[in-house]
Amino acid sequence: MKLQMLYQLNHSQKSAFAAVFVILLPPFFPNLFHPLGRASPSTFSEWIAPKPMHEVLLEGALQHQTSVELETSLWSPLTFQGWKPCIKPSKSPSLPEKSTGFVQFFLDGGLNQQKMGICDAVAVAKILNATLVIPHFEVNPVWQDSSSFADIFDIDHFIDVLRDEVSIVKELPSDYAWSSREYYATGIRATRIKTAPAHATADWYIENVLPVIQSYGIAAVAPFSHRLTFNNLPSDIQRLRCKVNFEALIFVPHVKELGKALVHRLRYPPSLNHAEGNGYLPEETDKFGKQQSGKFVVLHLRFDKDMAAHSACEFGGGIAEKRALAKYRKVIWQGRVMKTQFTDEELRSQGRCPLTPEEIGLLLAALGFNNRTRLYLASHKVYGGEARLETLRKLFPFMEDKKSLVSAEELANVKGKASLSAAVDYYVSMHSDIFISASPGNMHNALVGHRSYMNMKTIRPNMALLGLLFQNKSMGWSEFQGAVLDGHKNRQGQIRLRKETQSIYTYPAPDCMCRA
Repeated sequence: MKLQMLYQLNHSQKSAFAAVFVILLPPFFPNLFHPLGRASPSTFSEWIAPKPMHEVLLEGALQHQTSVELETSLWSPLTFQGWKPCIKPSKSPSLPEKSTGFVQFFLDGGLNQQKMGICDAVAVAKILNATLVIPHFEVNPVWQDSSSFADIFDIDHFIDVLRDEVSIVKELPSDYAWSSREYYATGIRATRIKTAPAHATADWYIENVLPVIQSYGIAAVAPFSHRLTFNNLPSDIQRLRCKVNFEALIFVPHVKELGKALVHRLRYPPSLNHAEGNGYLPEETDKFGKQQSGKFVVLHLRFDKDMAAHSACEFGGGIAEKRALAKYRKVIWQGRVMKTQFTDEELRSQGRCPLTPEEIGLLLAALGFNNRTRLYLASHKVYGGEARLETLRKLFPFMEDKKSLVSAEELANVKGKASLSAAVDYYVSMHSDIFISASPGNMHNALVGHRSYMNMKTIRPNMALLGLLFQNKSMGWSEFQGAVLDGHKNRQGQIRLRKETQSIYTYPAPDCMCRA
């Protein structure tokens, strides 16, 4: 019996020792484990960045020096293009003698979808002569942000700017307090309008929403994303939408204060010494860098995992990454991604692949940005994390973001709140000398429109051209840079007139701008 107990004790001790050994082995001997993880096609970690996809171009970019002429041209502000903001109504604005009733809107999406929804909500309220209830923001299913209108936007400023155009209330009176998000979530309600088609006309709202307001004194419209047309609306309604977008919607004070702090630290950095010794030698300050002194560019890097998977493109991780993204895509979209029928080469030739951090870095370098450039990174979560940013940071050692510029205490009010964080990035982007987005999207479109309205330099990547250039593995740096510069001459903030069906928030001319 004693012998058996002794055996069990020794066996337990050996098992415990073996467990500790297994736990401690990887940290002390990591090389024993990494090769297997990298080699196995069934094992893939997005946090281990693949080697650069464009090594020849990267080497050329690291060795190349930007000419003073190119740098001067790049950082020069846009010249006046003959257009100016023009949002005053054709006649003096006035409220209707009597409101038809209340209209509510429940908005989903991220910050920029919410902004567009607010602008459209004001326009619909004006069309219906109704009193607008401050729109309700749904909890974003992707970012899980529960921020309300008043958490993001200065609500008193919003009401004040529009006081002569639309009647607006912060809350419903007690007689209508029952009309809430919870009320509409528990059953079919006669006062809820959920059939608004995409890009509905003004007549649709008059025929379908106004009767509900007249019958019940209130109507609630949900969903309301992209539910108002951009065409065949009275000019005063179009101008009202722009007035909301560009004047009425400003951020709450603490967002603006944080944005101002970031802008100040970007323009007046305490020291540039930390770039020394990074392997990318700083240029001589007496010859280069003078044109960008005190200036900075904002890069909106839209390269999260959802986007990478949905694009159906390849990003240098081989078959393992391709399988991992395909599996993720199947879980999220259940096979509803039509782009999977095309090859990576076809998608890139069509300009439908998002630029990787490496590729946007090469584009920036070809345009004339260099290792002295102050670059602010506006992004949420980058697919692959810091490892994917390694090449971009090597090209631009003065790359900053919120966390690198301000303290944790200063970030406390926006931590974990994607819409507020995006609002800070939006503020910084509107105060930058140059803005560029790695790929089209809501943030890109919103800032292209707003900066166009303000005549500010904004670079739009030529995705189709870049897709072709990056597929040419024999191209050297000089040829690549020449093609990039030639293909982006007219993509740096030049006014583009809105075409039919295009968004007024991306193309404010000619609806909201006049010839000077």
